[in-house]
Amino acid sequence: MSTRIPDSAPSSFEVHVLPDAAALAEAGAREFARAAIEAIDGQGVFRVVLAGGSTPRALYARLTRASRRGSIRWDHLRFFFGDERCVSPDHEQSNYRMAREALLEPLKIPARHVLRMKGEEEPARAARAYEEAIRRQFSGRPARFDLVLLGLGEDGHTASLFPSTEALAERRRLVAANYVPKFSEWRLTLTFRALNAARRVIFLVSGPQKAAAAARILKKRRGYQDLPASAVFPRRGTFLWLLDEAAASRM
Repeated sequence: MSTRIPDSAPSSFEVHVLPDAAALAEAGAREFARAAIEAIDGQGVFRVVLAGGSTPRALYARLTRASRRGSIRWDHLRFFFGDERCVSPDHEQSNYRMAREALLEPLKIPARHVLRMKGEEEPARAARAYEEAIRRQFSGRPARFDLVLLGLGEDGHTASLFPSTEALAERRRLVAANYVPKFSEWRLTLTFRALNAARRVIFLVSGPQKAAAAARILKKRRGYQDLPASAVFPRRGTFLWLLDEAAASRM
């Protein structure tokens, strides 16, 4: 199943290449802090969608450092998740567990400010419940996250939107239960509708194994529309790709 970049362009689209993974994580932390301060100053709350993976984890660790911790009014943040494995919240593969250990617990974020995907529940029911919870957070207004953090898989997937899976075709729902044949397992994921409505989207891409997919998407090389990440393109928001030199080596 192919995907397609929407015709309407974001208000800003940039690609930044950093020397290494550490510099990428630091740049991501700066962008996170800037977006948080701007949103809180403007509307009193910052709604951010967290990603799983080693690069986001390094970014989260930088946000907990004393030098940056005091620059953000953490009690004004509300945390969401882009995807989750269908496991318990204490499972070693849980995205929530990683974020809890790396970011939420060190900053003493109250549980009521964290909206996790309940991967331990039946997938379709968990997806419906998460969508309902998102809509409650926005009090009936269209759900528009202030910042969405995303990673990129070697196969071009992002969140848990994998090639040739049914969630790629979802246009109505904000959250989907998505069966991933390559892993023979279910995942919970935000859909393109939710991702592309965001005010800001940042891709965090590190390592040479991501270079081919990144170049194919960013250079619009043959077959790029078959890669799910190519369909992430916020219609009325800012869009930033942060790559280290290894991930940018094929461009």
